[in-house]
Amino acid sequence: MIELKDLPHRFARAMETHDVATIGEWVHEDYVQHNPFVPQGIPGVAFFVDAWNAGFSETKVTVEDVIVSGDRVVGRFTFQAKHTGTFIGVPPTGKDITMTSIDIWRIKEGKFAEHWDEHNGQEFFDQIGGRPGKPS
Repeated sequence: MIELKDLPHRFARAMETHDVATIGEWVHEDYVQHNPFVPQGIPGVAFFVDAWNAGFSETKVTVEDVIVSGDRVVGRFTFQAKHTGTFIGVPPTGKDITMTSIDIWRIKEGKFAEHWDEHNGQEFFDQIGGRPGKPS
């Protein structure tokens, strides 16, 4: 079993390596997503990883903090990448970007089961010069 403090690092590694194959090892099958731009369940996490990696190259994710409390794990992240592909409808700019986020997950059976996030959305979207559409 993965230690709870290591779960945010698994997420960061998946983002950097484009690894969607191991998502089921650290995301629960009943995963609930509260970000309206990301679909539900394990397929939603894979969608986000795939969409990010289609839009950005040279991704580096720094895990700034990890806090474990009860059935919650909080991770604070800094993403750095180059916008080299279309990201959810926003065409590539070639710009280097920085996105910061604070992600909160509820844990069930040692895996991420529910997710909330806050990020520097306005600043991030200003960097890529557009806004993505909400998935259907």
